[in-house]
Amino acid sequence: MKHANRLLTALLFGLLICLAPALAAPKHGIAMHGDAALPPNAPLPYAQPDAAKGGRIVFGALGTFDTLNPYVVRGIAAHGIAAPMQLVYQTLMMRSADEPFTLYGLLAETIDVPDDRSSVTFRLNPKARFSDGTKVTADDVLFSWRMLKEKGKPNFRFYYAKAIKAEALDPETVRFTFADSSDRELPLILGLMPILSEKHTDILKFGETDLTIPVGSGPYVIAQIKPGDSILFKRNQDFWAKDLPILQGLYNPDEIRFDYFRDANALFEAFKGGHYDIRLEDSPTRWISNYDFPAVLDGRVVKDPLPLGTPKGMTGFVFNTRKPIFADIRVREALGLMFDFNWVNSHLFNGLYKRTDSYFAGSALSSAGRAANDRERELLAPFSKDVRADIMAGQWKPFDADGSGRDRLAAREALALLQKAGWALKDGVLQNARGEPFSFEMLVISRVQERLAVNYAEMLKRIGVTMKVRLVDDVQYWRRVSGFDFDMIQFTWGASPSPGNEQFNRWGVKSAEREGSLNYAGAKNPAIDAMIDAMLQAKSREDFTSAVRALDRVLLSQFYVVPLFHAPEQWLARTSRVKRPEKVPLFGFAPETIWVAP
Repeated sequence: MKHANRLLTALLFGLLICLAPALAAPKHGIAMHGDAALPPNAPLPYAQPDAAKGGRIVFGALGTFDTLNPYVVRGIAAHGIAAPMQLVYQTLMMRSADEPFTLYGLLAETIDVPDDRSSVTFRLNPKARFSDGTKVTADDVLFSWRMLKEKGKPNFRFYYAKAIKAEALDPETVRFTFADSSDRELPLILGLMPILSEKHTDILKFGETDLTIPVGSGPYVIAQIKPGDSILFKRNQDFWAKDLPILQGLYNPDEIRFDYFRDANALFEAFKGGHYDIRLEDSPTRWISNYDFPAVLDGRVVKDPLPLGTPKGMTGFVFNTRKPIFADIRVREALGLMFDFNWVNSHLFNGLYKRTDSYFAGSALSSAGRAANDRERELLAPFSKDVRADIMAGQWKPFDADGSGRDRLAAREALALLQKAGWALKDGVLQNARGEPFSFEMLVISRVQERLAVNYAEMLKRIGVTMKVRLVDDVQYWRRVSGFDFDMIQFTWGASPSPGNEQFNRWGVKSAEREGSLNYAGAKNPAIDAMIDAMLQAKSREDFTSAVRALDRVLLSQFYVVPLFHAPEQWLARTSRVKRPEKVPLFGFAPETIWVAP
């Protein structure tokens, strides 16, 4: 009997040894493709671990705020509370700004994912605490998941509903199981889930605008708010993760304040007057012509242009295709032909911008100038009617007007397309068969947008199109945009080196009628959803790149926007007392790395 037991034990041990390589092991980090670049307990390569602590840094912000809850649809949340800076709320894991999509342990000490990514298990750091000293537990994680899935913004509801089971294995361990293991991004999406304190969250008020100071686990606490005017964060001296290796060199000031200004001119004048310390400039005209004020000349303010390694994304005039006037793709293409980028860039922006030709411009993910490879053709084969031949061949680009602002060829081609769509030019007015004029409204939120829109309206007038430009305040603008109550807007969809589930919120069929989504164009094309699915299922970087390029080709072919332009670099200006590390990460300026010189 003893011999039999020993034999059985040996057999079981041997079986475990054989199975061991297939079993998932907890890790300190996870990458979307491949392995995390950093070893355990390493600082971020773009932070300066010995950066000076102390002092105050003031940021300027445009607009206003009316809530301290950044996770719900209602209200405009104050800056700094949540990602990307995460001053108050932290996520289970944190993203490295120097890798396409890699997460490292934060509230969660380790992550455990099987090869098929059908589930994810997080082991919380036993030291993790909220600012009131209470421990962060598995129950807080499950509570956060439920609240955000039921009452959070549409992207949270969409992502977290994909977990069909959530369970606490013990007070410090949580496992999520997914309905569809083909979405390989889901473990990382859950890793970026912000964790709320169940004890300090009012369930009934969670979906409303709320100025109650939140209790989070981050490095700062909110010390003072002046609703719509300013918010002050002070360092939490008992911050649980102040010695965590991955956070060394981050969160250096003792105080961080955001001051709000109602319009862009007031915001810039406040910077000139020394009222705040950091400014990311978005106007090339200002960058070239207006940084000659005394503080720049005597060195108190430093112009600090930074390289940006990520795709440039898409800034464009967005057609709301829910509106009948923009339902015809030929109409959208025609109006795009009338935007004279060369005139705009020369006369308004000192020639500093580059024309955007892709939703992932300036990167390997862009389809511009590249013929579709075999994998792309395979993915797009069922949707051949949705992609133009010249875009498949990598030959299409936005119309290169002559820079006069009155390009005749552009007008001829635009009118030919509009005629095929049922519009005709009569007595200088573009009309349909019923005699109704082609007229619509562009909704803008700033004087900078207004100036660009007015110039575009003049270009459209040449083909008999009337575009009215309406400037509204911050609150009204976002209320209308969130409810898709507009004809056209100017918007920017940023792009990361690892796009994923967020693309459903921007372009997916289901998001088209979901208020609060970023599908402002009203895209409802099954080809888009299929390409996003292919991105999420890709196991190699090569297949992933092919799927993203295929998505890019579909979006370009549908002419949802008039592509505008992008800056070749980030234009950062800062007071000389504010310092940053020498290394600039892939994603550009990282505000959590700066410090005040002693």
